[in-house]
Amino acid sequence: MKKSFLALAAACSITAGAPAGAQSTNTPLGAAIASDYDAKLEALFIDFHQNPELSYKETRTAAIIAREWRAAGWDVTEQVGGTGVVGVMTNGAGPTVLLRADMDGLPVKEDSGLGYASTARQVSIDGTEKPVMHACGHDVHITSIIGTARRLSDMKAQWQGTVVLIAQPAEERLGGARMMMEDGLYERFPKPDYALAFHVSSGAATGRLTLRESITYSSADTVDIIVHGVGAHGASPHRGKDPILMGAQIIMNLQTLVSRDIAPLKPGVVTVGAFNSGFKHNIISDRATMQLTVRADDEETRQKLLAGIRRVAENVGRMNGLPEDKLPKVLVSKESTPATYNDVALTRRIRTLFEQRFGEEVFDDRPRGGMGAEDFAYFVAPNTDVPGVYFGVGGTPQADFDREKAGGTPVPSHHSPFFKVKPRESVTLGTEAMTAATLDLLAPTGN
Repeated sequence: MKKSFLALAAACSITAGAPAGAQSTNTPLGAAIASDYDAKLEALFIDFHQNPELSYKETRTAAIIAREWRAAGWDVTEQVGGTGVVGVMTNGAGPTVLLRADMDGLPVKEDSGLGYASTARQVSIDGTEKPVMHACGHDVHITSIIGTARRLSDMKAQWQGTVVLIAQPAEERLGGARMMMEDGLYERFPKPDYALAFHVSSGAATGRLTLRESITYSSADTVDIIVHGVGAHGASPHRGKDPILMGAQIIMNLQTLVSRDIAPLKPGVVTVGAFNSGFKHNIISDRATMQLTVRADDEETRQKLLAGIRRVAENVGRMNGLPEDKLPKVLVSKESTPATYNDVALTRRIRTLFEQRFGEEVFDDRPRGGMGAEDFAYFVAPNTDVPGVYFGVGGTPQADFDREKAGGTPVPSHHSPFFKVKPRESVTLGTEAMTAATLDLLAPTGN
């Protein structure tokens, strides 16, 4: 007979240790969330972690979320934008707040060493079976949004207005938010006055929050380049058109876009993640393909980079004597997102709330460490007229960072097979922060 989830959790010791500062039990809300974690949320987290699902395939996950929201009294609609779930609760007149969590896993074989590690495999949308892991913490996000739903349902005397809950598919493929919007999210359901989301971070200590004004995540575009050459014998290169040579010229020249086309104080990244061609030492292939990711912090830079990639690729083809109908093809995928911006006024309001609730020391104010992307951008300004805030919740104990600094094992990054966060500390702080922010935005105004 299988162990219960709670017995498994105890055996794995995932509840041991208090969060940094123990801020999640210092208030009635924090104490209620801690109690709910022990009684309910921990088991849900373990289940989600052991049963991750790939982008666009999150049917089991979505069904559990829908079940839990309904049990907490929410009006739930499933299959919004694919496997997306929307929960609505109206509690009198007032503003509308949207709370979003993403729910997909990644095609990664887990090697975290956790007693509740995933061994799941799933057939992806491309038809191939892959190992699946929650290697980016989305299991924390969906557990927290269930906890938030339960708290808000129990605390209706303390807020007034409407809350819209979103369980979003396919964030890892940068398609789920756009699909939910295309399926009429803001027409079929109450349009929010504010939108909130958070991401657990292995790069921040448990008990800490990250919150930035304005740019929070970069845009991301997935780009493929196809180079058509003319095949020939490797000993007679003059008889062909070498796509590997042309591909190499394209790759080297793409790096000049950031260094010479973009203003020095405007961030941009063009990374070629894959370059494939040929199959034999002495054969010049007739085709090469490249896979790129392109990042920017503003739309002007984004469009300049995309236009520059097309210009470089096509003109390398011309330089090598290819006819116009055989020039390299640049394909920009729908697997993309604009940059995510935090509304300045709303961010300052939320920061003041968090400072009053958790103390000023809760904030980790280090600058961004890279140009990661997040499709929450589709829900908020400037892509809509909805002000939004996206914040971070620390997921790694400070002791792990101290050991790394002393020469010990590095803290695993997101998307790593070794990725892991402390679930109790992450789920409870994320739930408290989201619930407290919602209560503040929907505080009753009186008669």
